[in-house]
Amino acid sequence: MSLARRLPSGWPGALAAALGALLAAPFALYAVALAVDALGGPSEPSRFFAPDRPIATAAVYAHMATGGVLTLLVFLQVPRALRSQFPAFHRWTGRLAVSLALLTALAGLAYIVWRGTIGGPWMSAGFALYGLLLGAAAGCAWSAARARDFERHRAWALRLAVLALGSWVYRVAYGLWYLATDGLWSNEAFTGAFDITMFFAFYLVPLAFLELWQARHRARLRP
Repeated sequence: MSLARRLPSGWPGALAAALGALLAAPFALYAVALAVDALGGPSEPSRFFAPDRPIATAAVYAHMATGGVLTLLVFLQVPRALRSQFPAFHRWTGRLAVSLALLTALAGLAYIVWRGTIGGPWMSAGFALYGLLLGAAAGCAWSAARARDFERHRAWALRLAVLALGSWVYRVAYGLWYLATDGLWSNEAFTGAFDITMFFAFYLVPLAFLELWQARHRARLRP
């Protein structure tokens, strides 16, 4: 019997998810570590820590902690092998993922309202829209699952997964851009053409590709 036949159905997706989790782990763990370190109280003001704005400071560190855990958790939700063989595990981790996504979105929006972003109005607008979409996807995925509309749940869960990985994608895209162009159309104030484009592109472009893929998938299922 070949190795492929001995492995459970859907194992390529599970292996791909495991690889993705390994790649995203440094970013996710770093975000959680920053939030944990902040519990001791940073001594120097920074772009995140503002002694005169405790609500904004608490919000951004909560956003980091929940977002970091969420980034890794979505890799346990996507593989079909895990969903089919461990349905109870999928349900409970799904509930946790939805809760973390809502907390991440609310904390990020609170930070934008109370302090704003380093990149100014364009960055605030782009990241606020990102937070709203993340929260909406979490709510719709949960609602569809409660209604046992599993086709709609799957569609929204995939959107949630893509959005949950957005912060990681944002940083990877910046790293690749600087490696390839030495920071063309970008600056420390985040006012360059590349910066402004990325405020929206890091989540809207992956979402667009996902919607095209889902449309093709639905078309193949039609009689």
